[in-house]
Amino acid sequence: MFVGRKAELDRLASLYEQDTFQMVVVYGRRRVGKTTLINEFCRGKRTLSFTALEQSDADNLADFNRSVASFFGLPASMGGFSTWTDALSYVAERAKSERFVFVFDEFPYAAQRNEALPSLFQVAIDRVFKETRAFLILCGSNQGFMESEVLGRKSPLFGRRTAQIKVGDLGFRDAAKMLSGFSAQEAFRFYGCFGGVPYYLQQVNPRESLRENLARLYFDPMGFLFEEPYGLLRQEFQEPALYNSILRAIAAGANRAKDIADRTGIVQTSLPRYLKALENVGIIEKAVPFGENVETSKRGIYRLSEPCYMFWFRFVMPFTSDIEQGLGQAVVNALPEEQINEYLGHRFEALCAEWLADQAREGALPIAATAVSSWWGTNPAKRAQDDIDVLAVDRVAKQLLIGECKYRESFDETAEIEDLESKRGLVKDYVATNFMLFTKHEVSVATREKMAERADWHFVTLDEMYEG
Repeated sequence: MFVGRKAELDRLASLYEQDTFQMVVVYGRRRVGKTTLINEFCRGKRTLSFTALEQSDADNLADFNRSVASFFGLPASMGGFSTWTDALSYVAERAKSERFVFVFDEFPYAAQRNEALPSLFQVAIDRVFKETRAFLILCGSNQGFMESEVLGRKSPLFGRRTAQIKVGDLGFRDAAKMLSGFSAQEAFRFYGCFGGVPYYLQQVNPRESLRENLARLYFDPMGFLFEEPYGLLRQEFQEPALYNSILRAIAAGANRAKDIADRTGIVQTSLPRYLKALENVGIIEKAVPFGENVETSKRGIYRLSEPCYMFWFRFVMPFTSDIEQGLGQAVVNALPEEQINEYLGHRFEALCAEWLADQAREGALPIAATAVSSWWGTNPAKRAQDDIDVLAVDRVAKQLLIGECKYRESFDETAEIEDLESKRGLVKDYVATNFMLFTKHEVSVATREKMAERADWHFVTLDEMYEG
């Protein structure tokens, strides 16, 4: 089942319509749907497709030879090409007389076994491919390699790409399409625990409850997601245990550099490069209050941004020994519902920010927003620390839309409205002209009637975010 990826498909289609040589770099972490995206784009197009494996250079070349022979209908008597140079030269020459898409998937596997491969592609592009109408796609799951050895300034391929597409997780509305049969509330609970990675969502059994799916996929030594986060760390990093410790510290609440260093024993001056590497692959993010520089702010915090990792380090990792002893089901049964709801409350804030960004792109907000963020700092009126869960920003008019996110069955609605209004001037140089209260369920009739004449107030439910 293919869902979403409209922007990526539109971009690929636009490049294809130019009818000139294109080199598109597609990358993103494993299982996020890169190959599925490429296959969808290639549907109905003549395509030479090859996927490298973690094997010797000779074996990858032999497999590539077979793909080339099959695609061009070469006779067996011709034999294979003895070098990558010969093989790529042949494909390039054929591209002079016929148009086709050339997909080289998992490029890092082949290039790590033959370090000259990026240079060989560069030569083939410069000498022949660039004068053809071939559509070349280099794809890879090792994000660090793709960014440094394919897109990086020191790469032989630097400057040859005509576009790059970093494939990320599906957003809530697209992810929910893979959770057919679920209500908005149920879909969000699954989305909060499994995230928007298509392959993970495909493992969900809609006939099972959330806890049953969690037990089968996370809390079983044979479960698909039991070791998934650590597997990705092994793929991306040479010191996976060290990165594992950093993520465990952040998940446990150590969200500032000093706290992480103290928790892990890593020298604080050495920590930034590890944190930056985790940021680059999309596992963590560094957040700062809106209006502050991410590089210089002293109030920056680190937090897990990938839901699978967030759930795994919060609920699975502390019990790995118990799970390996076959007690995973007992662990799941013992998880307090309030802890799961507290976790989902943080995911709800992320969903509200995601929804605001979608609305801003569509021009559907009451201000001309060009950014979505959050804020925390000192509230002079309270003489205490305060925060704004989400905000949308019109940088030209210096206006804000500020929002509060409440993933609760019930709360004091009047108090929350008054509290949010009291924050209208907290962000320096900006003023809040609109307010949004995001809720798990619809606010009371009394609240809606009381605020009905306030054009600056908006109420948004989880159901409404699910519907669009």
